[in-house]
Amino acid sequence: MDRRLFLQGAAGAALFTALPAQAQGQGEDQKLRALLDRFWDEQIDEAPEAATSLGLDVGARAGLRAKLSDYSPAGRDAMFQRTKGRLTRLKAIDRARLGPAAQIDYDVVRYQYETAVTGGERFRFGEGASASFSYAPYSPYVVSQLSGPYQALPDFLDSKHPVASAADADAYLQRLRGFATALDATTASLKAEAARGVLAPGFLLEQASTQLGKLASSDGLATAFAKKAAAAGVAGDWKARADDILAKAVRPAVERQKAAVDALRKTASDDAGVWKIPDGEAYYAGAVAYQTTTALKPEEIHQLGLDQVKALTAQIDTLLRAEGLTGGTVTERLVALNRRPDQLYSNTDAGRAELLAYLNTRVADIEKRLPRVFATIPNAPMEIVRVPPAIEDGAANGYAQGASLDGKRPGRFYINLKDTAEWPRYSLPSLAFHEAYPGHLWQGAIAQQSTDIPMLRRQGGGFSAYGEGWGLYAEQLGDELGCYDDDPLGRIGYLQSILFRAVRLVVDTGLHAKRWSREKATDYMVEATGRPRGGMQREIDRYCVWPGQACSYKVGHNEWVRLREDARARQGERFDIKQFHEVLRRGRMPLVVLERVVKTTLV
Repeated sequence: MDRRLFLQGAAGAALFTALPAQAQGQGEDQKLRALLDRFWDEQIDEAPEAATSLGLDVGARAGLRAKLSDYSPAGRDAMFQRTKGRLTRLKAIDRARLGPAAQIDYDVVRYQYETAVTGGERFRFGEGASASFSYAPYSPYVVSQLSGPYQALPDFLDSKHPVASAADADAYLQRLRGFATALDATTASLKAEAARGVLAPGFLLEQASTQLGKLASSDGLATAFAKKAAAAGVAGDWKARADDILAKAVRPAVERQKAAVDALRKTASDDAGVWKIPDGEAYYAGAVAYQTTTALKPEEIHQLGLDQVKALTAQIDTLLRAEGLTGGTVTERLVALNRRPDQLYSNTDAGRAELLAYLNTRVADIEKRLPRVFATIPNAPMEIVRVPPAIEDGAANGYAQGASLDGKRPGRFYINLKDTAEWPRYSLPSLAFHEAYPGHLWQGAIAQQSTDIPMLRRQGGGFSAYGEGWGLYAEQLGDELGCYDDDPLGRIGYLQSILFRAVRLVVDTGLHAKRWSREKATDYMVEATGRPRGGMQREIDRYCVWPGQACSYKVGHNEWVRLREDARARQGERFDIKQFHEVLRRGRMPLVVLERVVKTTLV
């Protein structure tokens, strides 16, 4: 979409609050709002997993509780065709007749649909329904250590599918049968796309094979299901029924997928970047643009990363010296700090519980400080939990999942505790601020509870640079709010976290544009951050699967900070950080739209 479209008009409009429509825009505004509400309903009807996750599989949608999405290539194509149809319907709205707030809604949704359709039609491979707008059409591998229904659906069934009645339990069993169908669909896609030259690196197929093997030998789904049914007082031998489906349908499908993965591993290369796939250079350029919502080129991002790594390393050096840590390089001193006994938790269940308890205390501390900088305080219950051990080998180090709309499931901050040595104490506060408060769960709750925007935008996925950039900005707020005043090592951990995201700019572009090997990228990341190799290896492996996404964090952070400081310079003494943060009520958006919203509001 033309950048100029986002920069025209709406000068001086107050966009951070619920705006009355301008007289000439009122009718068209209502027309747009009704259309976006229809889009929301359609997209929920097409995404059973999303309906359940949000608590919307009730009433007229109760039938969705027994269904799963279509994970076949036809399902992927249909997803993009439906999006293309909605884009056509959206373009029938006369943007010029919209009020300023409605123009923002129009621009955001149009940008999202256009970029998805453009990429989906050009690159007809990779994940579909399971990736949604967060990664599709730029999640290239239908099966990897991070992608595919084998990786996503077990946790969905365990943590999100409710079992409060016999009908819920029957729906679970139907979904369990559907899991086998989804597995076979992605196995067929895996083989077909491999024949076209689209296949995850061999080292990632090895991880996928290991995880598939664990899934094939586990009865965890049946056991957890039976416990939920018993806890709800739902009579019946549900474990036996689930075990029967696992034995006759799911395990054979898992084994078929593992056999396909193992066979392909024998011929797969260990080239890490997407440059190796057909039209790989264009694919990566599209992925970078999609994930950062900017016009930055890979070479520009690479150099930006190198420059910021250098500057942040110098800042950390100063803080380390202030703590008496002077011997060796910055990396050597960080590694030594990682290994200090006072910074480590035992790699036991007791140690993990202690680590989780510490995270909770840091979140509780910053939560008390947030009214100083936020006008909107969301009702945002959340919990901090461990990444399920069954998927921790391939899972990200930390991530957040928003609360359900019905309020029955709180937001969750997941931390990968495969090895607690990867989480020295000084590194934990910044992670909590990023994923929980005032990061993803806070930002997501403000948007979810906003009445200023249609539901489609309250729940809008995608726009990683906005969301991940906010997550890093939230870490910076932790420092600005004084959370490290009595914790100098925590401040080092915060800067190390920012450095970590700057390093991502270097390694993501290194892998996919400069053809770095997995080893070279991992070596650089360990050397630059001083973090344990195991965690950094998983990070590099993640970047191999989701090209461009790792660039969104620091690019987005740079923009959030730039826009805030530009507003401060324009407004001088009138600048109110609480009003700047009210932009969160407008929901996620591309960075180019965010720029216009801030500049036309804080004048």
